[in-house]
Amino acid sequence: MFVIEHTGSGDPARTLALLWRTQERASRKGKPDLSVDRIVQAGIALADADGLKALSMRRVAESLGVGTMSLYTYVPGKGELIDVMVDTVQSATGRAPADGWREHLKYVARENLALYRAHPWLLQVAPSRTVLGPQVAAKYDFELRGLEGVGLSDVEMDSVLNLVLGHVQNSARGLTAAALTEQETGLTDQQWWDAAAPFLMTVFDPARYPVAARVGGAVGEAHQSAFSPEHSFEFGLEMILDGVNRLIASRAR
Repeated sequence: MFVIEHTGSGDPARTLALLWRTQERASRKGKPDLSVDRIVQAGIALADADGLKALSMRRVAESLGVGTMSLYTYVPGKGELIDVMVDTVQSATGRAPADGWREHLKYVARENLALYRAHPWLLQVAPSRTVLGPQVAAKYDFELRGLEGVGLSDVEMDSVLNLVLGHVQNSARGLTAAALTEQETGLTDQQWWDAAAPFLMTVFDPARYPVAARVGGAVGEAHQSAFSPEHSFEFGLEMILDGVNRLIASRAR
């Protein structure tokens, strides 16, 4: 999977007006009841089904049963549409309170991982610029609030959150890649290794690579696979939170 789109690629003023709905023309008499929301939801549905490669103003118009030019009355172009799509799906993450900063960050991490799994096309959008829409703002505010009052500076609060979210995004890429590989090959990871085992036994010498053989065997036994994205996510998250704990403790001293 590779990045094919960037946030903030559209006109800034028109993008922000769309995000905050400060301008929205009423549908013309005799025309279908179009709106920014309907167009954005149609774009999200297309991207969920086929990825951003399938997203175009023409495809969105076809899914709504209107002419392509009708969309431009509401949305200037694809760049602005993607920005509003990204903002819109942020509302899906939960906002439940947690007991303490560590549980809060675990909750935030798992909610964001679920967001990527529900909308894998988010991984195809490079956050070149932070486009601050209402849903992005609400999500950011909630995620930061769990770090309020623990002794970190404002910049450190933002850095800790970005560290956790970066780990989530990397884990989501691994999970998505694993799912796509299984879907495209028709083989689970375990089935692939079972098929490869007879050949590997003829070329791989455990005596020559003793540490790799021992560790690889232990991993395979533990995960029934050479790599577990789920384990990597949970293990990495705990290591990050241990580091944050040390930072918070140092501030308390």
